Amino acid sequence: MIQEDALKDVEVVFAAHVSHLLPTSVIGARPGPFLAGCCFFKAVVTSEKCTSGSFHDSVNPVLAASAAVISLQGIVSQEMNPLDSHVISVTFFKGGDDLDPMPNRVEFGGTLRAFSNKSFDQLLTRIEEVRHFITSYVYLCYPLTKQTGSIIKYLEHFKQIIVAQALVFRCSATVDFFKNSDSIYPPMVNDEKMYTHLKKVVDDLVGPTNFQLVEQIMGAEDFSFFSEVIPAVFFFIGIKKESLGSVHSAHSPHFSIDEDALPVGAATYAAIAERYLLVRVVSPL
Repeated sequence: MIQEDALKDVEVVFAAHVSHLLPTSVIGARPGPFLAGCCFFKAVVTSEKCTSGSFHDSVNPVLAASAAVISLQGIVSQEMNPLDSHVISVTFFKGGDDLDPMPNRVEFGGTLRAFSNKSFDQLLTRIEEVRHFITSYVYLCYPLTKQTGSIIKYLEHFKQIIVAQALVFRCSATVDFFKNSDSIYPPMVNDEKMYTHLKKVVDDLVGPTNFQLVEQIMGAEDFSFFSEVIPAVFFFIGIKKESLGSVHSAHSPHFSIDEDALPVGAATYAAIAERYLLVRVVSPL
């Protein structure tokens, strides 16, 4: 959409998402980094020497992949600022499905999440230290754009750890970050002025007690691409009501919604636009 000039002549953007963590009709947001940046990955560890019944003569890709999974956790615990928030989640691990033969291939994957591109830059020194060991195995083929350049450097290091661990166990490995599917989401950063605008609107519309400064959330949102181009605000509308059972995440099969939140959500959207245009005429924000 951005490449097709969908934001041409657009000054600001706002987006809302229902939240089962906030009481019905309560609006929640925060200025600055709000939602984490995220990317997906899939690693494949392979062995060319798997012999059934002669495991001592084999090269075990399960062991190599397991070591890589454990080593990835060291990025967060040992190499990142403990005052920043980072999460590396391995969400699947798939090898053979037989109790006897050793598989010649193991796949695993998951997500990486962080709140700041700055965090990825801290790994540059470490990347250079290990680059000479695996240069022949790692291909730096990702475009370093203004939006995703520092994230790609982080992914570089991530990939190197997996490949290097596979080599230790005499296996080979490849890592796919799905770079051709725009699946590397930057952090969602709420514009300070537009956040103030949102809060004023909500205070006047439903009262200051119905607005909450909420905590940062590790969830990711593709709306964040817009926030890198123009001022943007992402906020939540509460739908939590225990008597109705609307206490589950929007991604849960048990999700339900308290529809009393819908009129408040619609009114908030309308008031945001109306107030913005009014203030813009009187004095630019």
